[in-house]
Amino acid sequence: MSEQRVIPVILSGGSGSRLWPVSRESFPKQLWPLISDSSMIQETARRAHGQDFAPPIVVCNQEHRFLIAEQLRAAGIEGARIVLEPVGRNSAPAIAAAALLVAESDPDAVLWMMPADHAIPDTEALRRLLDRAVAAARQGRIVTFGMKPAAAETGYGYIEVGDALPGLPGIHALARFVEKPDASTAATLVASGRHLWNSGMFVFTARTLLEELEGYAPEVLSAVRRAVAERTQDLDFIRLAPEPFAAGPNISLDYAVAEKTTRAAVAPADIGWSDVGSWGALWDLGEKDQGGNVALGDVLLEAAENCYVRSDGVLTAVVGLADAVVVVTKDAVLAMHRDHAQDVKRVVDRLKQAGRHEAVAHNRVYRPWGFYETLISGDRFQVKRIVVTPGHKLSLQKHFHRAEHWVVVNGSALVTCDEEEKLVRENESIYLPLGCVHRLENPGRIPLTLIEVQSGAYLGEDDIVRIEDTYGRS
Repeated sequence: MSEQRVIPVILSGGSGSRLWPVSRESFPKQLWPLISDSSMIQETARRAHGQDFAPPIVVCNQEHRFLIAEQLRAAGIEGARIVLEPVGRNSAPAIAAAALLVAESDPDAVLWMMPADHAIPDTEALRRLLDRAVAAARQGRIVTFGMKPAAAETGYGYIEVGDALPGLPGIHALARFVEKPDASTAATLVASGRHLWNSGMFVFTARTLLEELEGYAPEVLSAVRRAVAERTQDLDFIRLAPEPFAAGPNISLDYAVAEKTTRAAVAPADIGWSDVGSWGALWDLGEKDQGGNVALGDVLLEAAENCYVRSDGVLTAVVGLADAVVVVTKDAVLAMHRDHAQDVKRVVDRLKQAGRHEAVAHNRVYRPWGFYETLISGDRFQVKRIVVTPGHKLSLQKHFHRAEHWVVVNGSALVTCDEEEKLVRENESIYLPLGCVHRLENPGRIPLTLIEVQSGAYLGEDDIVRIEDTYGRS
Protein backbone atom coordinates (compact mmCIF):
# COMPACT_ATOMS: atom_id res chain seq x y z
CA MET A 1 0.00 0.00 0.00
CA SER A 2 2.55 2.62 1.10
CA GLU A 3 5.50 3.32 3.35
CA GLN A 4 3.25 4.75 6.08
CA ARG A 5 0.75 2.44 7.73
CA VAL A 6 -2.94 3.34 7.62
CA ILE A 7 -4.70 3.61 10.99
CA PRO A 8 -8.09 1.86 11.00
CA VAL A 9 -10.75 3.61 13.10
CA ILE A 10 -13.68 1.32 13.86
CA LEU A 11 -16.86 2.97 15.09
CA SER A 12 -18.86 0.55 17.21
CA GLY A 13 -21.96 2.49 18.15
CA GLY A 14 -25.67 1.96 17.68
CA SER A 15 -27.93 -0.89 18.69
CA GLY A 16 -28.92 -2.36 15.31
CA SER A 17 -32.58 -2.27 16.31
CA ARG A 18 -33.78 -3.46 12.88
CA LEU A 19 -32.13 -6.80 13.69
CA TRP A 20 -34.11 -7.25 16.92
CA PRO A 21 -34.58 -9.65 18.70
CA VAL A 22 -30.97 -10.80 18.15
CA SER A 23 -29.41 -7.32 18.18
CA ARG A 24 -30.15 -5.28 21.30
CA GLU A 25 -28.46 -2.41 23.11
CA SER A 26 -26.77 -4.72 25.61
CA PHE A 27 -25.34 -6.92 22.82
CA PRO A 28 -25.71 -5.21 19.40
CA LYS A 29 -25.32 -6.69 15.94
CA GLN A 30 -21.60 -5.98 15.52
CA LEU A 31 -20.86 -8.42 18.36
CA TRP A 32 -22.83 -11.27 16.75
CA PRO A 33 -21.65 -13.82 14.14
CA LEU A 34 -24.42 -13.00 11.68
CA ILE A 35 -22.56 -13.68 8.41
CA SER A 36 -19.83 -16.17 9.35
CA ASP A 37 -18.39 -17.89 12.41
CA SER A 38 -16.80 -14.59 13.46
CA SER A 39 -18.59 -11.56 14.79
CA MET A 40 -19.00 -8.56 12.52
CA ILE A 41 -16.53 -6.42 14.48
CA GLN A 42 -13.97 -9.22 14.20
CA GLU A 43 -14.49 -9.38 10.44
CA THR A 44 -14.14 -5.59 10.23
CA ALA A 45 -10.89 -5.58 12.22
CA ARG A 46 -9.42 -8.38 10.10
CA ARG A 47 -10.03 -6.41 6.89
CA ALA A 48 -7.61 -3.80 8.19
CA HIS A 49 -5.01 -6.12 9.71
CA GLY A 50 -1.50 -6.79 8.45
CA GLN A 51 1.75 -5.05 7.61
CA ASP A 52 0.03 -2.14 5.82
CA PHE A 53 -1.99 -1.22 8.89
CA ALA A 54 -1.30 0.10 12.36
CA PRO A 55 -3.27 -1.38 15.29
CA PRO A 56 -6.86 -0.12 15.18
CA ILE A 57 -8.59 2.53 17.22
CA VAL A 58 -12.05 1.37 18.29
CA VAL A 59 -14.54 3.96 19.54
CA CYS A 60 -17.34 2.33 21.48
CA ASN A 61 -19.95 2.47 24.20
CA GLN A 62 -18.32 2.00 27.60
CA GLU A 63 -20.79 -0.79 28.42
CA HIS A 64 -19.32 -2.91 25.60
CA ARG A 65 -15.64 -2.36 26.39
CA PHE A 66 -14.81 -5.78 27.82
CA LEU A 67 -16.80 -7.61 25.16
CA ILE A 68 -15.01 -5.76 22.37
CA ALA A 69 -11.59 -6.21 23.97
CA GLU A 70 -12.17 -9.95 24.28
CA GLN A 71 -13.47 -10.30 20.72
CA LEU A 72 -10.46 -8.44 19.32
CA ARG A 73 -8.12 -10.63 21.35
CA ALA A 74 -9.87 -13.76 20.08
CA ALA A 75 -9.50 -12.47 16.49
CA GLY A 76 -5.73 -12.03 16.91
CA ILE A 77 -5.88 -8.20 16.87
CA GLU A 78 -3.20 -6.84 19.21
CA GLY A 79 -2.40 -3.33 20.36
CA ALA A 80 -5.86 -1.86 19.74
CA ARG A 81 -6.68 1.44 21.41
CA ILE A 82 -10.25 1.25 22.71
CA VAL A 83 -11.77 4.70 23.25
CA LEU A 84 -14.83 4.88 25.49
CA GLU A 85 -17.62 7.34 24.77
CA PRO A 86 -19.38 8.44 27.96
CA VAL A 87 -22.54 9.05 25.89
CA GLY A 88 -23.44 8.45 22.25
CA ARG A 89 -22.86 11.54 20.09
CA ASN A 90 -22.89 10.05 16.56
CA SER A 91 -19.96 9.69 14.16
CA ALA A 92 -18.53 13.23 14.00
CA PRO A 93 -17.48 13.45 17.68
CA ALA A 94 -16.32 9.80 17.63
CA ILE A 95 -14.00 10.25 14.66
CA ALA A 96 -12.87 13.64 15.96
CA ALA A 97 -11.65 11.93 19.14
CA ALA A 98 -9.70 9.38 17.12
CA ALA A 99 -8.17 12.07 14.90
CA LEU A 100 -7.09 14.16 17.89
CA LEU A 101 -5.42 11.15 19.50
CA VAL A 102 -3.58 10.31 16.28
CA ALA A 103 -2.57 13.94 15.68
CA GLU A 104 -0.73 14.02 19.00
CA SER A 105 2.01 11.91 17.40
CA ASP A 106 1.44 12.13 13.62
CA PRO A 107 -1.08 14.63 12.22
CA ASP A 108 -0.37 13.47 8.66
CA ALA A 109 -1.28 9.85 9.37
CA VAL A 110 -4.08 8.44 7.20
CA LEU A 111 -7.20 7.23 9.01
CA TRP A 112 -9.65 4.74 7.57
CA MET A 113 -12.99 5.27 9.31
CA MET A 114 -15.43 2.38 9.07
CA PRO A 115 -18.51 1.14 10.89
CA ALA A 116 -18.07 -2.11 12.83
CA ASP A 117 -21.13 -3.84 11.40
CA HIS A 118 -20.83 -4.00 7.60
CA ALA A 119 -20.34 -6.98 5.28
CA ILE A 120 -17.80 -6.81 2.42
CA PRO A 121 -17.27 -10.15 0.66
CA ASP A 122 -14.65 -8.98 -1.88
CA THR A 123 -11.78 -7.97 0.40
CA GLU A 124 -9.16 -7.95 -2.39
CA ALA A 125 -11.18 -5.36 -4.32
CA LEU A 126 -11.61 -3.42 -1.07
CA ARG A 127 -7.84 -3.22 -0.64
CA ARG A 128 -7.42 -1.89 -4.20
CA LEU A 129 -10.14 0.68 -3.49
CA LEU A 130 -8.36 1.69 -0.28
CA ASP A 131 -5.06 2.21 -2.13
CA ARG A 132 -6.74 4.76 -4.40
CA ALA A 133 -8.47 6.46 -1.48
CA VAL A 134 -5.23 6.72 0.52
CA ALA A 135 -3.47 8.40 -2.39
CA ALA A 136 -6.27 10.97 -2.56
CA ALA A 137 -6.29 11.45 1.22
CA ARG A 138 -2.58 12.30 1.14
CA GLN A 139 -3.43 15.11 -1.27
CA GLY A 140 -5.85 16.58 1.26
CA ARG A 141 -9.06 14.89 0.16
CA ILE A 142 -11.80 13.45 2.35
CA VAL A 143 -12.72 10.30 0.46
CA THR A 144 -15.85 8.24 0.92
CA PHE A 145 -16.59 4.87 -0.64
CA GLY A 146 -19.66 4.79 -2.88
CA MET A 147 -21.17 1.38 -3.56
CA LYS A 148 -22.88 0.39 -6.81
CA PRO A 149 -26.60 -0.07 -6.03
CA ALA A 150 -27.92 -3.60 -6.33
CA ALA A 151 -31.51 -2.35 -6.07
CA ALA A 152 -33.58 0.79 -5.50
CA GLU A 153 -33.00 0.57 -1.75
CA THR A 154 -34.77 3.10 0.49
CA GLY A 155 -32.73 2.24 3.58
CA TYR A 156 -29.49 3.83 2.29
CA GLY A 157 -28.38 7.36 1.61
CA TYR A 158 -26.98 8.05 -1.87
CA ILE A 159 -23.99 9.88 -3.35
CA GLU A 160 -24.03 11.66 -6.71
CA VAL A 161 -20.72 11.11 -8.51
CA GLY A 162 -19.03 14.09 -10.16
CA ASP A 163 -16.15 14.36 -12.59
CA ALA A 164 -12.99 12.26 -12.35
CA LEU A 165 -10.21 14.01 -10.42
CA PRO A 166 -6.99 14.57 -12.41
CA GLY A 167 -4.02 12.52 -11.24
CA LEU A 168 -6.13 10.33 -8.96
CA PRO A 169 -7.22 7.19 -10.84
CA GLY A 170 -10.57 5.83 -9.69
CA ILE A 171 -11.39 8.95 -7.62
CA HIS A 172 -14.18 11.37 -8.51
CA ALA A 173 -15.45 14.64 -7.15
CA LEU A 174 -18.43 14.20 -4.86
CA ALA A 175 -21.29 16.20 -6.35
CA ARG A 176 -23.77 15.86 -3.49
CA PHE A 177 -25.24 13.63 -0.79
CA VAL A 178 -28.86 12.50 -1.09
CA GLU A 179 -30.93 11.62 2.00
CA LYS A 180 -32.57 8.21 2.26
CA PRO A 181 -35.20 8.44 -0.50
CA ASP A 182 -38.69 7.07 -0.96
CA ALA A 183 -39.15 4.16 -3.39
CA SER A 184 -39.90 6.31 -6.42
CA THR A 185 -36.91 8.59 -5.86
CA ALA A 186 -34.63 5.62 -5.19
CA ALA A 187 -35.63 4.08 -8.52
CA THR A 188 -34.86 7.36 -10.31
CA LEU A 189 -31.46 7.66 -8.61
CA VAL A 190 -30.44 4.12 -9.50
CA ALA A 191 -31.63 4.50 -13.11
CA SER A 192 -29.52 7.64 -13.55
CA GLY A 193 -26.29 5.66 -13.28
CA ARG A 194 -24.67 8.59 -11.44
CA HIS A 195 -25.69 7.65 -7.90
CA LEU A 196 -24.10 5.23 -5.45
CA TRP A 197 -25.00 3.98 -2.00
CA ASN A 198 -23.29 5.88 0.81
CA SER A 199 -21.22 3.26 2.66
CA GLY A 200 -20.34 5.41 5.68
CA MET A 201 -16.61 4.66 5.22
CA PHE A 202 -14.17 7.58 4.90
CA VAL A 203 -10.42 7.98 4.37
CA PHE A 204 -8.51 11.17 5.30
CA THR A 205 -5.51 12.40 7.22
CA ALA A 206 -5.94 13.50 10.80
CA ARG A 207 -4.79 17.00 9.82
CA THR A 208 -7.36 17.33 7.01
CA LEU A 209 -10.26 16.18 9.14
CA LEU A 210 -9.37 18.47 12.04
CA GLU A 211 -9.00 21.46 9.70
CA GLU A 212 -12.43 20.81 8.20
CA LEU A 213 -14.01 20.31 11.62
CA GLU A 214 -12.49 23.62 12.69
CA GLY A 215 -14.06 25.31 9.66
CA TYR A 216 -17.46 23.64 9.51
CA ALA A 217 -18.17 22.20 12.97
CA PRO A 218 -16.03 24.11 15.50
CA GLU A 219 -18.43 23.33 18.35
CA VAL A 220 -17.83 19.60 17.77
CA LEU A 221 -14.07 19.99 17.71
CA SER A 222 -14.00 22.23 20.76
CA ALA A 223 -16.00 19.82 22.90
CA VAL A 224 -14.07 16.75 21.80
CA ARG A 225 -10.67 18.45 22.08
CA ARG A 226 -11.39 19.13 25.74
CA ALA A 227 -12.72 15.58 26.27
CA VAL A 228 -9.51 14.16 24.80
CA ALA A 229 -7.27 16.53 26.76
CA GLU A 230 -8.98 15.54 30.02
CA ARG A 231 -9.12 11.80 29.23
CA THR A 232 -8.20 9.16 31.74
CA GLN A 233 -6.76 5.68 31.40
CA ASP A 234 -9.10 2.95 32.72
CA LEU A 235 -7.26 -0.39 32.73
CA ASP A 236 -6.53 -0.86 29.00
CA PHE A 237 -9.15 1.68 27.87
CA ILE A 238 -9.06 5.40 27.02
CA ARG A 239 -11.98 7.07 28.77
CA LEU A 240 -13.02 10.44 27.30
CA ALA A 241 -13.94 13.12 29.83
CA PRO A 242 -17.73 12.87 30.29
CA GLU A 243 -18.76 16.50 30.81
CA PRO A 244 -17.20 18.14 27.73
CA PHE A 245 -18.01 15.20 25.46
CA ALA A 246 -21.67 15.20 26.50
CA ALA A 247 -21.86 18.97 25.95
CA GLY A 248 -20.95 18.63 22.26
CA PRO A 249 -23.44 18.27 19.39
CA ASN A 250 -24.96 14.94 18.40
CA ILE A 251 -24.16 14.91 14.68
CA SER A 252 -22.88 12.61 11.95
CA LEU A 253 -19.71 13.24 9.97
CA ASP A 254 -21.87 13.55 6.83
CA TYR A 255 -23.80 16.50 8.25
CA ALA A 256 -20.90 18.07 10.15
CA VAL A 257 -18.27 18.03 7.40
CA ALA A 258 -18.76 15.81 4.33
CA GLU A 259 -21.80 17.64 2.91
CA LYS A 260 -20.09 21.04 3.33
CA THR A 261 -16.42 20.57 2.54
CA THR A 262 -14.87 21.38 -0.85
CA ARG A 263 -12.41 18.52 -0.35
CA ALA A 264 -14.95 15.70 -0.63
CA ALA A 265 -14.27 12.90 -3.08
CA VAL A 266 -15.76 9.49 -3.81
CA ALA A 267 -14.23 6.16 -4.77
CA PRO A 268 -16.88 4.19 -6.71
CA ALA A 269 -16.93 0.44 -6.06
CA ASP A 270 -18.80 -2.79 -6.67
CA ILE A 271 -17.58 -5.14 -3.95
CA GLY A 272 -20.76 -6.75 -2.61
CA TRP A 273 -21.04 -4.30 0.28
CA SER A 274 -24.01 -4.36 2.69
CA ASP A 275 -24.61 -2.51 5.93
CA VAL A 276 -26.55 -5.56 7.17
CA GLY A 277 -29.26 -3.21 8.30
CA SER A 278 -32.20 -5.60 8.26
CA TRP A 279 -33.24 -9.25 8.24
CA GLY A 280 -33.93 -8.82 4.55
CA ALA A 281 -30.26 -7.96 4.01
CA LEU A 282 -29.25 -11.13 5.84
CA TRP A 283 -31.53 -13.14 3.55
CA ASP A 284 -29.77 -11.51 0.58
CA LEU A 285 -26.34 -12.46 1.98
CA GLY A 286 -27.22 -15.95 3.24
CA GLU A 287 -26.61 -19.33 1.66
CA LYS A 288 -29.95 -20.50 0.29
CA ASP A 289 -31.48 -23.96 -0.23
CA GLN A 290 -33.34 -25.03 -3.38
CA GLY A 291 -36.42 -23.17 -2.19
CA GLY A 292 -34.53 -19.93 -1.70
CA ASN A 293 -34.61 -20.26 2.10
CA VAL A 294 -31.90 -19.32 4.57
CA ALA A 295 -32.16 -21.50 7.69
CA LEU A 296 -29.95 -21.22 10.79
CA GLY A 297 -30.19 -23.20 14.01
CA ASP A 298 -32.77 -25.82 14.95
CA VAL A 299 -35.11 -25.15 12.01
CA LEU A 300 -37.52 -27.37 10.05
CA LEU A 301 -38.99 -26.09 6.77
CA GLU A 302 -41.94 -27.56 4.87
CA ALA A 303 -43.19 -26.04 1.59
CA ALA A 304 -41.51 -22.74 2.47
CA GLU A 305 -40.06 -20.41 -0.16
CA ASN A 306 -37.63 -17.49 0.05
CA CYS A 307 -37.78 -17.34 3.83
CA TYR A 308 -35.18 -16.37 6.43
CA VAL A 309 -35.57 -18.52 9.54
CA ARG A 310 -33.18 -18.39 12.50
CA SER A 311 -33.55 -20.09 15.85
CA ASP A 312 -31.20 -19.47 18.76
CA GLY A 313 -33.54 -21.42 21.02
CA VAL A 314 -36.27 -24.00 20.51
CA LEU A 315 -37.08 -26.08 17.43
CA THR A 316 -38.75 -23.75 14.92
CA ALA A 317 -40.96 -25.21 12.17
CA VAL A 318 -42.16 -23.06 9.26
CA VAL A 319 -44.82 -24.49 6.95
CA GLY A 320 -46.20 -23.07 3.71
CA LEU A 321 -44.84 -19.54 4.09
CA ALA A 322 -43.19 -17.45 1.39
CA ASP A 323 -40.97 -14.36 1.73
CA ALA A 324 -41.19 -14.55 5.53
CA VAL A 325 -38.72 -13.78 8.31
CA VAL A 326 -38.94 -15.82 11.50
CA VAL A 327 -36.37 -15.21 14.24
CA VAL A 328 -36.50 -17.06 17.57
CA THR A 329 -34.40 -16.27 20.64
CA LYS A 330 -34.77 -17.59 24.18
CA ASP A 331 -37.10 -14.77 25.18
CA ALA A 332 -38.69 -13.39 21.99
CA VAL A 333 -40.03 -14.35 18.56
CA LEU A 334 -40.20 -12.14 15.47
CA ALA A 335 -42.39 -13.13 12.48
CA MET A 336 -42.93 -10.83 9.51
CA HIS A 337 -42.95 -10.48 5.74
CA ARG A 338 -39.55 -9.62 4.28
CA ASP A 339 -41.02 -6.47 2.72
CA HIS A 340 -41.48 -5.10 6.25
CA ALA A 341 -37.86 -5.63 7.31
CA GLN A 342 -37.35 -1.89 7.88
CA ASP A 343 -40.32 -1.75 10.28
CA VAL A 344 -38.77 -3.79 13.09
CA LYS A 345 -37.54 -0.60 14.73
CA ARG A 346 -41.19 0.33 15.37
CA VAL A 347 -41.58 -2.85 17.44
CA VAL A 348 -38.51 -1.95 19.48
CA ASP A 349 -39.83 1.57 20.04
CA ARG A 350 -43.15 0.18 21.29
CA LEU A 351 -41.40 -2.24 23.63
CA LYS A 352 -39.34 0.63 25.06
CA GLN A 353 -42.47 2.71 25.58
CA ALA A 354 -43.99 -0.22 27.46
CA GLY A 355 -40.88 -0.56 29.63
CA ARG A 356 -40.14 -4.08 28.39
CA HIS A 357 -36.59 -5.24 29.09
CA GLU A 358 -36.65 -7.32 25.88
CA ALA A 359 -36.24 -4.07 23.95
CA VAL A 360 -32.69 -3.52 25.20
CA ALA A 361 -31.34 -6.64 26.94
CA HIS A 362 -31.06 -10.36 26.35
CA ASN A 363 -31.81 -13.10 28.80
CA ARG A 364 -28.05 -13.75 28.83
CA VAL A 365 -26.15 -10.75 30.20
CA TYR A 366 -22.40 -10.48 29.65
CA ARG A 367 -20.05 -9.11 32.27
CA PRO A 368 -16.24 -8.61 32.34
CA TRP A 369 -15.93 -11.84 34.34
CA GLY A 370 -18.26 -14.01 32.19
CA PHE A 371 -22.06 -14.02 31.97
CA TYR A 372 -25.30 -14.87 33.73
CA GLU A 373 -28.75 -15.80 32.47
CA THR A 374 -32.10 -16.02 34.21
CA LEU A 375 -33.61 -19.51 34.13
CA ILE A 376 -36.84 -18.89 36.03
CA SER A 377 -38.33 -16.18 38.23
CA GLY A 378 -41.39 -15.87 40.41
CA ASP A 379 -42.77 -14.18 43.50
CA ARG A 380 -39.80 -13.57 45.84
CA PHE A 381 -37.43 -15.98 44.05
CA GLN A 382 -35.22 -16.13 40.98
CA VAL A 383 -32.90 -18.80 39.57
CA LYS A 384 -29.85 -17.91 37.47
CA ARG A 385 -27.01 -19.71 35.73
CA ILE A 386 -23.66 -17.98 36.30
CA VAL A 387 -20.49 -18.73 34.31
CA VAL A 388 -17.16 -17.23 35.45
CA THR A 389 -14.09 -17.21 33.19
CA PRO A 390 -10.93 -18.82 34.64
CA GLY A 391 -8.90 -16.36 36.70
CA HIS A 392 -11.74 -13.83 36.98
CA LYS A 393 -13.88 -12.74 39.92
CA LEU A 394 -17.02 -10.77 40.65
CA SER A 395 -17.00 -7.62 42.75
CA LEU A 396 -16.91 -7.74 46.53
CA GLN A 397 -20.52 -6.83 47.26
CA LYS A 398 -23.60 -7.08 49.42
CA HIS A 399 -27.38 -6.94 48.98
CA PHE A 400 -30.01 -5.27 51.16
CA HIS A 401 -33.04 -7.23 49.95
CA ARG A 402 -32.00 -10.77 49.02
CA ALA A 403 -30.17 -13.86 50.16
CA GLU A 404 -28.44 -16.26 47.75
CA HIS A 405 -27.73 -19.97 47.54
CA TRP A 406 -24.97 -21.09 45.16
CA VAL A 407 -24.65 -24.64 43.80
CA VAL A 408 -21.48 -25.41 41.83
CA VAL A 409 -22.16 -27.67 38.82
CA ASN A 410 -18.81 -27.35 37.03
CA GLY A 411 -15.36 -26.22 38.18
CA SER A 412 -14.44 -24.81 41.59
CA ALA A 413 -15.46 -21.57 43.29
CA LEU A 414 -13.49 -19.55 45.79
CA VAL A 415 -16.20 -17.84 47.86
CA THR A 416 -15.72 -14.96 50.26
CA CYS A 417 -18.49 -14.60 52.86
CA ASP A 418 -17.76 -11.81 55.35
CA GLU A 419 -14.44 -12.77 56.97
CA GLU A 420 -14.36 -16.36 55.70
CA GLU A 421 -13.02 -17.82 52.43
CA LYS A 422 -14.17 -21.23 51.29
CA LEU A 423 -13.40 -23.40 48.25
CA VAL A 424 -16.67 -24.84 46.93
CA ARG A 425 -16.28 -27.75 44.52
CA GLU A 426 -18.55 -29.44 41.99
CA ASN A 427 -21.85 -30.70 43.51
CA GLU A 428 -21.26 -28.62 46.66
CA SER A 429 -23.19 -25.52 47.73
CA ILE A 430 -22.99 -22.48 49.99
CA TYR A 431 -25.57 -20.14 51.51
CA LEU A 432 -25.06 -16.34 51.55
CA PRO A 433 -27.43 -14.65 54.01
CA LEU A 434 -28.98 -11.25 53.36
CA GLY A 435 -26.52 -8.43 54.04
CA CYS A 436 -23.32 -10.48 54.06
CA VAL A 437 -20.28 -9.15 52.20
CA HIS A 438 -19.42 -11.71 49.55
CA ARG A 439 -17.43 -12.42 46.40
CA LEU A 440 -17.23 -15.21 43.82
CA GLU A 441 -13.95 -16.12 42.14
CA ASN A 442 -12.84 -18.80 39.68
CA PRO A 443 -9.34 -19.95 40.72
CA GLY A 444 -9.30 -22.87 38.28
CA ARG A 445 -8.40 -23.45 34.64
CA ILE A 446 -11.87 -24.29 33.35
CA PRO A 447 -15.03 -22.15 33.35
CA LEU A 448 -16.90 -22.12 36.65
CA THR A 449 -20.63 -22.79 36.29
CA LEU A 450 -23.03 -22.46 39.17
CA ILE A 451 -26.74 -22.19 39.80
CA GLU A 452 -27.77 -19.21 41.92
CA VAL A 453 -31.09 -19.24 43.76
CA GLN A 454 -32.10 -15.78 44.98
CA SER A 455 -34.83 -15.20 47.54
CA GLY A 456 -36.10 -11.97 49.00
CA ALA A 457 -38.48 -9.04 48.73
CA TYR A 458 -36.63 -7.37 45.82
CA LEU A 459 -34.41 -9.12 43.26
CA GLY A 460 -33.39 -6.33 40.88
CA GLU A 461 -29.82 -5.94 39.60
CA ASP A 462 -29.62 -2.49 41.20
CA ASP A 463 -29.63 -4.10 44.67
CA ILE A 464 -25.85 -4.44 44.51
CA VAL A 465 -23.50 -2.41 46.70
CA ARG A 466 -19.99 -2.84 45.27
CA ILE A 467 -17.30 -2.51 47.92
CA GLU A 468 -14.35 -3.45 45.69
CA ASP A 469 -14.22 -4.20 41.97
CA THR A 470 -11.39 -5.39 39.73
CA TYR A 471 -13.01 -3.76 36.68
CA GLY A 472 -13.51 -0.26 38.07
CA ARG A 473 -17.29 -0.39 38.23
CA SER A 474 -19.12 1.62 40.88
